[in-house]
Amino acid sequence: MRQSFMSRIWSGRITNELRCWDRLYGNILDFRQQQDAVDAAIALFSGEKTGPQAREIWLVDKAPVVIEKLQGAVQKLDAFMKSQGLTCAPEAVPNLKGDDARAAFINHFKEVQRLKAQLDHYTDLSEDNAATIEEILPNSDLLGFRGAYLETAQRLKAQQGKPGNADVPVGTSDVDQIDFELVLFASAVIDYDYIMGLIARFSQQTPGKQKMSREQLVGLIQSDAKFMDEREDIGAYIATLTAGEGLSETTIRDGYSRFKSAQQSKELAGLAQRHGLATTALQAFVDGILQRMIFDREQLSDLMAPLGLGWKARTQAELALMAELTPLLRKRAQGRDISGLSAYEM
Repeated sequence: MRQSFMSRIWSGRITNELRCWDRLYGNILDFRQQQDAVDAAIALFSGEKTGPQAREIWLVDKAPVVIEKLQGAVQKLDAFMKSQGLTCAPEAVPNLKGDDARAAFINHFKEVQRLKAQLDHYTDLSEDNAATIEEILPNSDLLGFRGAYLETAQRLKAQQGKPGNADVPVGTSDVDQIDFELVLFASAVIDYDYIMGLIARFSQQTPGKQKMSREQLVGLIQSDAKFMDEREDIGAYIATLTAGEGLSETTIRDGYSRFKSAQQSKELAGLAQRHGLATTALQAFVDGILQRMIFDREQLSDLMAPLGLGWKARTQAELALMAELTPLLRKRAQGRDISGLSAYEM
């Protein structure tokens, strides 16, 4: 009995109340009928005698207690949004004024998400529990807030540590103190293959009979941190599809690949036009960087040479180009590091 019970603890699967919800994909099990075994396991695993301190370290609250905490967190989020003159709705988040207000939203919703993620791992939730959770925070609102969180966090994280105004020293503003936890919004189940399958099923189902609407599908993608770099492209692609069109998953994949390539070409052509460059030259410049994962300053000078600018004007033109090109390169690098590019992100 003890060996079996301890092995289940070690694998991260316990939970009457083991505080291993941080292992985001373990289940929370109820061992309330095995209290003596739970206490013995805690003592053996922690090297401490059982008691309030040991139980506080290894046990989590029962589901109804966490549900009550979730309700309190949602109420705090609601009070914050109302203090900003806004309704507590995902679509209102972009209307927050100032980075400190956005940082406060991040911290409020992060607590809501933490508690909701914990509840998702309880195995003994009753139908009443589930109904109460849905009433406190409808799933459609949860997905919407996750999407708003990711957009806001991405914006603030990009400027974290940069100097603020003269009245706010670096490192002391709310923005500088944010601990971003994007992992809370990345599901192990929802991956690229899963999304392609959902899009295919959307295409195959007749209008009015879809299990997931176009809006719900886009919302699901926007709420997951794994798709931060592709959320706009995938959402735009879904907008081109027709429910009931009956496309296979292979056709969906191929179609998205062509759509994404066309979008990238269009994006690069617009960038070239804005900066007076030949599209083919800019495309070759970008392709060279992504093939070698190295940014070459001399090749940038060669790219700008046809403009015939003096050194001062060319320097300004290079900086203006790189201000737009750097995020584009980061997006297409898909998390890989491009040597030498950081000089343009200071």
